[in-house]
Amino acid sequence: MKTDIRIAQEAALKPIEDIGKKAGFKASEIEPHGKHKAKINLSALKRLSRKKDGKLVLVTTISPTPQGEGKTTVTIGLAQALAKIGEKAFVAIREPSLGPVMGVKGGAAGGGYSQVLPMEDINLHFTGDMHAITSAHNLLAALIDNNIYHGNSLGIEPGRITWKRAMDMNDRALRKISIDLRDLSRESGFDITASSEVMAVMCLSQSLEDMKKRLSRMMVGFSYKWKPITALMLKAQGAMALLMKDALKPNLVQTIEGVPAFVHGGPFANIAHGCNSLMATKIALKSADYVVTEAGFGTDLGAEKFFNIKCRIGKLKPSAAVLVVTVKALKRQGGIEKDKLALENPAAVEAGLPNLYKHVENIKLFNVPLVITINRNPSDTEAEISVIRENCASWGLPIVVCDVWAGGGRGGRELAREVVKACSKKNDFKPLYDADSPLDEKVELIAKKIYGAAGVGYSPEAERDMREIRELGLEKMPVCVAKTQYSLSDDPRKLNRPKNFDINLKKFRVSAGAGFIVAYAGDIVTMPGLPKVPAAEAIDINEKGRIRGLF
Repeated sequence: MKTDIRIAQEAALKPIEDIGKKAGFKASEIEPHGKHKAKINLSALKRLSRKKDGKLVLVTTISPTPQGEGKTTVTIGLAQALAKIGEKAFVAIREPSLGPVMGVKGGAAGGGYSQVLPMEDINLHFTGDMHAITSAHNLLAALIDNNIYHGNSLGIEPGRITWKRAMDMNDRALRKISIDLRDLSRESGFDITASSEVMAVMCLSQSLEDMKKRLSRMMVGFSYKWKPITALMLKAQGAMALLMKDALKPNLVQTIEGVPAFVHGGPFANIAHGCNSLMATKIALKSADYVVTEAGFGTDLGAEKFFNIKCRIGKLKPSAAVLVVTVKALKRQGGIEKDKLALENPAAVEAGLPNLYKHVENIKLFNVPLVITINRNPSDTEAEISVIRENCASWGLPIVVCDVWAGGGRGGRELAREVVKACSKKNDFKPLYDADSPLDEKVELIAKKIYGAAGVGYSPEAERDMREIRELGLEKMPVCVAKTQYSLSDDPRKLNRPKNFDINLKKFRVSAGAGFIVAYAGDIVTMPGLPKVPAAEAIDINEKGRIRGLF
């Protein structure tokens, strides 16, 4: 099967100029990076600005297993299926981070006959966006320490510097580092690039000028007088914007069936806002009848942030949502251990249904039409699938089985037709909360409504952070909660639909450039570690340039 997919990949690839012209871009707007990748110049959005937007479809999922539920595969397959039934479609997804590629999940460009190509390039260095963001982030870190070293003209208090360094790799050894500058020393560390505020700024910027303004607003710490220190005060925004001038342009590639795809921006949804770039989404909406996008992990993370942060900032109105369900994820939520998920167990599937229904409730909170799809796995049995079908039918919810991994767009045509129907329904979308509300009210609304928590607990540090945010007049922004993806709670061991739990917030951090406040829940870390057996151990390349291990 993998050989067949490889042959299909190689046969499918068309010159990127042809894909760009098919999507409606002018030759002057297409900036090729080799034969099969291109940047799209931001002038395209200005030219297309008077065109009516297409329908925006979000693909999300229930609480996932560590290997994921094929959300990106379904996103790509759905776009291909829409094209199969005669609609003009565009894919808009995130760029993979090297951390997961080399860690647990492996490649993140879809799978089977629903991939974006060239898969190897996308999963590795692609067009260099990740490196540009990492370089800009670390330039700011260097400027902070340089100011301290040369006399500390800004009065930066070393113990209250919040800006760490970044790299695009899982490396737990870098979570804590010591910095020594003359007689001054302090503790710091590294974040993964996907969690950097610079990544969020790029993904939420709507022009180069907007990005410069957002970069200048970023807070890196406090002075001895307890005043915020910003990138503007360090005169960093110009050089940072220069490093990122090309990274802001969306990356155009293609699916295995030739559907245009933007793969741009890569914030994690468990520690950042988990959505692709606004620039890519907005240009795609002007270029197609249907734009299919995804948001990381379940509705409690990526989807909530898509609706409350990205749609609010970008003034987007989604037309429908697709909730991806897998038999194995329901069995895991039903209490089955990871090594037994392939064994038939309809009772465990039924036991995990409360998790599914909570995610359904979460989508309904935003008044967006919903379609549920079962992403079929070869180990699924008809008895297990019937359990999901029958229960969804009893809830009055549309549900279809898709097999886009093996069938490509052909395997998702029924799903595509249901999505078209959903997009024609009345839509009263609105965010869950008013961004101007007090910070604790917003946090508690997310915790109770989205997670199903009884309440919120605050550490002394979190309470101090909230006071400072109020005093600085910075609380009138959306909230981005960083928490585990494996549970609706902040404890990955609490599966299914836990009851009578509190969300425990450790600290808050203002991402003034991105335009949101990050709330850290439970034991979430911003620099992941590699597993005992990293995916990197199975990755290789031979003399002929054949790569293995990225599927």
